Amino acid sequence: MAVGIILNAVVLSVIAYQQNLQNAEQGSQALTLLEKFDAREAERLKAEQEPEENPLAEKIDKLVGAVERLKQGGEEVAKNQADQTRQVLSLLASVEQWDVEKRKADRLEENRQARLINKVITLLERAEQRALRATPYSRPVKIGILHSLSGTMAISEASLRDAVLMAVEEINAAGGVLGKNIEAVVVDPASNWPLFAEKAKELINTHKVAVTFGCWTSVSRKTCLPVFEEYNQLLFYPVQYEGEEQSRNVFYTAATPNQQLVPAANYLMGQGFRKFYLLGTDYVFPRTANKVLKAFLKAKGVPDENVREEYTPFHHRDYQTIVGRVKEFAAGGDACILSTINGDSNVPFYKEFANQGLTPADCPIMAFSVAEDELRFMDVRPLVGHLAAWNYFQSIDTPANAAFVKNFKAYCEKKGLPDGAKRVTDDSIEAAYFGVYVWKAAVEKAGSFDVDKVRKAVYGLEFDAPGGKKQMHPNNQHTLKPVYIGEILEDGQFKIVTKLRGLVSPDSYSSYLHPDGNYPAPTGGSKK
Repeated sequence: MAVGIILNAVVLSVIAYQQNLQNAEQGSQALTLLEKFDAREAERLKAEQEPEENPLAEKIDKLVGAVERLKQGGEEVAKNQADQTRQVLSLLASVEQWDVEKRKADRLEENRQARLINKVITLLERAEQRALRATPYSRPVKIGILHSLSGTMAISEASLRDAVLMAVEEINAAGGVLGKNIEAVVVDPASNWPLFAEKAKELINTHKVAVTFGCWTSVSRKTCLPVFEEYNQLLFYPVQYEGEEQSRNVFYTAATPNQQLVPAANYLMGQGFRKFYLLGTDYVFPRTANKVLKAFLKAKGVPDENVREEYTPFHHRDYQTIVGRVKEFAAGGDACILSTINGDSNVPFYKEFANQGLTPADCPIMAFSVAEDELRFMDVRPLVGHLAAWNYFQSIDTPANAAFVKNFKAYCEKKGLPDGAKRVTDDSIEAAYFGVYVWKAAVEKAGSFDVDKVRKAVYGLEFDAPGGKKQMHPNNQHTLKPVYIGEILEDGQFKIVTKLRGLVSPDSYSSYLHPDGNYPAPTGGSKK
């Protein structure tokens, strides 16, 4: 009789578990049956057993194993479920502790207890799979991709989505993160700055992503930054920017001004240039970047009259008048352009520059937002000989980088992406790609997807990127990187003309804008 009671209790408990624990009365009945079970009766049944082999032993052992697996899979569910969940898990734990030998008392396959055991085994196996699917730590971990796939910035951002997805595919093929596959949720903010904030909320609140990789322009980043800080979520930002920001909710995997702008201007001064035309798109990055550049040039003794500054809106197409002014400015020699033009406006700018007969010998353009990926959309011939400053070029000649370039081309071809195997890599693509691996390494170091634990694990992390060794800064959210100056070649690649020694440590706030060393405090971070 006691055997029937306990098996009925198990059946009731599993059925309640399978129904997502919504039937509280049934679970309560199962618990009551278990509480009524007389332990002394179990001992009596155990003592009556004959030593010969029991044909039900194997099935009962299977039952015990299934209960144990269900209990383990259900522990995470139990943390946040109703009291009914805890009652059923407690019941399952009690069943596990019940003496196996007592359950071997009923040796006849055809009796009621044997049929109940078979039913319990089937129900437990089904419930085990459902429990595992319902457990947050067994489902794929979701990550967000927040890049414009349409609008003016799609020319640059679509490839960053591709780089992140390639990293995800590689990581999943190698076993995932903490034994879990990554599921990427891709949204398109469509080069619409307010939409970045809405899409960030969608990723965090609707899709429940563990981390987001995204943004290009600083205005898009600053628009959604309050969202990541409000919900204490992480954004990995893969594009060089103007600095003057340090949020504990962002990891900046590309350059700060002292890793791109300042070395580029210093290089040009070393080449004998003394006049600087600062030309950019009218938004946060160019205007703040040019503040840093003007402060640097002034500190180096360049007079104000040797510095010009001008801005155009996004999507600007007519550069005839502006290039005319540049031509006049450069007439006396020793002049160059420091360009922070972003997006598709670069195409008409360089075209007009060549149309008016200007060459790199007359007035070289040092670009901060034109790389290999932008060049594949352009007629490169007018650009040959002009310059760019980055922390990575596809032309870096190492086995690791050659493998990365080959794999990216193969990935784009396999996925049927535009240009397929003709695709190229560049600075932001590398930064977007290795950002996923930095997050993975931090998660595994922390042993958790918890944002605060992952953030702490990122600090000081050293890693091998396609372009070489890099390191996350120990406290300011940025990345230590090499610095290169490259010259545009006819094939749309860059010849590296100079490289700074070692890894350059990032300054989240420029010393040229804060000469007293009084820097703002970091923002964001844990809400605990």
